[in-house]
Amino acid sequence: MSVNKVILIGRLGADPEIRYTADGQPVATFRIATNEIRVKNGERQEHTEWHRIVAFGRLAEICGEYLTKGRQVYIEGRLRTRSFEDREGQKRWVTEIVASDMRMLGSRREEGPVSEPGPSRGEEGLPEPPPDEDLPF
Repeated sequence: MSVNKVILIGRLGADPEIRYTADGQPVATFRIATNEIRVKNGERQEHTEWHRIVAFGRLAEICGEYLTKGRQVYIEGRLRTRSFEDREGQKRWVTEIVASDMRMLGSRREEGPVSEPGPSRGEEGLPEPPPDEDLPF
């Protein structure tokens, strides 16, 4: 048995690029950034990793229609490494995520003005429980 599954949550670095295969199938390509924060020697360090995403068919159309630079997304798919020839005729390799699922995260209007947050409410309007550090055990 083998498994090839990738799950990412990140933000788009640019709007998706849409193109079409010879038989008319839409293909969307875009990159998302994921951030990892570490504390080393008491200093906070942030590392950004860029991931190339490829979507086909209806998912490609949806990505092209609704995704924009800066949008936070959930991507699920599989890793694929392929080779191609660059403009100078050199063989190059690229690893990308072939998306099988995409979910838009965040608000519908992420680019709107930021307002002051109100009190946090849980399900059915009940107040959120206190943070773990406030618990007596």
